Amino acid sequence: MPGDGVVAGAGFNELMHHPSRLAVLAFLSGCIEADFALVRDRCELSDSALSKIAKTLEEAGYTDVRKGRAGRKARTWLALTPEGGNALAAHLDALQAVAAAARSAAEHEADPNRQAG
Repeated sequence: MPGDGVVAGAGFNELMHHPSRLAVLAFLSGCIEADFALVRDRCELSDSALSKIAKTLEEAGYTDVRKGRAGRKARTWLALTPEGGNALAAHLDALQAVAAAARSAAEHEADPNRQAG
């Protein structure tokens, strides 16, 4: 029935709902910019998985991908955009609201003094 249960509200972002994309965005939220290899290792992803995630997030405007050189080696750096930071914050707020609603519903159900309605 509409209005019953726990529903994700405004700010919930399906693109960020995927655990690996959320992990990458959360990691980047603590950095100005991060080397591809560091993000890959810290988020426990393969090169191909992170490449796909980076492309998806860049296309959404949530990350910037910069390619260059560090000495003789080609490097790729990832950074969270302001839009990505705002979207991440809204998504995390929506997830917290879902969790709070679920806790509240569970407490209500567990309360022996509640009135049947």
